[in-house]
Amino acid sequence: MGPTAETPPNSNARAIGVVYLLYFLVAVLGELLVPRRLVVIRETVNLAAFAVYIAVTLLFYGLFKPVNRNLSLLAAIISLLGSIVGILGVFHLAPTRLSPLWFFGPYCILIGWLILRSTFLPRILGALLVSAGMGWIAYLSPAVVNLLSNWIKGLGILAEASLMLWLVVMGVNERRWQEQAGKREAR
Repeated sequence: MGPTAETPPNSNARAIGVVYLLYFLVAVLGELLVPRRLVVIRETVNLAAFAVYIAVTLLFYGLFKPVNRNLSLLAAIISLLGSIVGILGVFHLAPTRLSPLWFFGPYCILIGWLILRSTFLPRILGALLVSAGMGWIAYLSPAVVNLLSNWIKGLGILAEASLMLWLVVMGVNERRWQEQAGKREAR
């Protein structure tokens, strides 16, 4: 699921960035461009966004497995659960008090932590994602939403867009990714 001997880590990292970009475009289409009155189209676009996010989740699992296999797996499980809650929400089957942000906040924190512990991506990306994850969790509080909604959304967009763009443009430090993967296999 992650970079292999046949596929260089940078090729996979850039592919992950492109899939992540696709998610952003589909999510923006669903939220901003499809009018609320076009419910069926909007729900279809939201389902497509969740499908792409599931792909991003699985790709990130492979990318960060050399850093910490268990933490990467936990992050993937949390993200998949959030996607399931979101998909159930599209069909009005999710419990009303359960928000996908309960899962995506911790997912951002875990991916941020994995980036901070990695040697192949800039630590600032990890710090931004950890901050965004904490913001998404805080966003669940009505008092915080009223006070900081735009700031939290802006931080989340900045963090995720920075990671996405870094992966598309720069990829990962291949030598360091290989070293970290080699250390993991040696254990």
